[in-house]
Amino acid sequence: MDTISSNILVYRHISEPAKEILQYIDDRRKGISESLRTKWKKFNRLCMGGIEPNALYTIAGISGSGKSSFVSSLESDLFDLNPNGNFIILNFSFEMLSSRVVGRKISYKLKKTTNELYSGGAGKKLDEEDLERINEVTQDIIKDNIYYIDIPGSANEIKNTILHFMKNEAKGKWLIIILDHTLLTKGKAGDDERKTVSELQYLFIELKKYGHTTIIQLSQLNRDIESTERINNPSMHYPMRKDIFASDSIFQSSDYIIVLHRPELIHISLYGPKSLPTQNLIYAHIIKNREGDIGIISFENNLKYNRIDEIDIKKEQSQLLLPI
Repeated sequence: MDTISSNILVYRHISEPAKEILQYIDDRRKGISESLRTKWKKFNRLCMGGIEPNALYTIAGISGSGKSSFVSSLESDLFDLNPNGNFIILNFSFEMLSSRVVGRKISYKLKKTTNELYSGGAGKKLDEEDLERINEVTQDIIKDNIYYIDIPGSANEIKNTILHFMKNEAKGKWLIIILDHTLLTKGKAGDDERKTVSELQYLFIELKKYGHTTIIQLSQLNRDIESTERINNPSMHYPMRKDIFASDSIFQSSDYIIVLHRPELIHISLYGPKSLPTQNLIYAHIIKNREGDIGIISFENNLKYNRIDEIDIKKEQSQLLLPI
């Protein structure tokens, strides 16, 4: 008798996933299964109503484009706007100390700059009333079910940590994993950054299928988008697939890819072939969307308060579905 190897992959008859998708369709119809809403209405409209389970979101951009503030705001807003959502967040905060992430949340809630909060520079020092208000906001923030990891790890350490967290903290809950960001993942000796990112993507493809799991990863753009040739050519202003570091593996793994871009950072005053304004503006280019359309969403740059707010540049020139 032939011996069957234990190293085989699980297979299922088509009737099983068919039953699952029919149940999902009916649950969505009845409102039993819903996306987690964000404060950005256009984002919700493009992205299946908000944040979906069993999906991988990539947020990319150059340094200073607002990636961390975007995700920090999203993290807070999910709890504020979905009070009945049974979810928990595990945030691999590799780039920034988690205490500073919380500082950004306080800045966001109070509309005070972190410089003001930390009594930096020559500005006015906080008084007792300020401190009391900060403490009140902080007590509200710590009610959110969020756990942070400050020390960078390898893809394997990330996997083991997530599996441990699923078993011990997230059991029966929708788990949202945030990684800030991919290039800070530790690689094996001799591996280059692209190989490390690729290994991470294979891991995330696997993990996003576990129960109710959503993964949001931050990534970087290559420097080509800042080249003189592209700055001087409006038809080349918009970010493209190739601009994302390790784009092949990230494009393959991601269900949604959102590129945040601040053209004024690289001295572009009129943006793209439609000559869009750039002063104090951030553009979110949705360049991959498995379940819907691609497009551009315009935001007001309020990064000094660690927030970005959706706006319409012109009502007659909708930014929702501009071609990319």
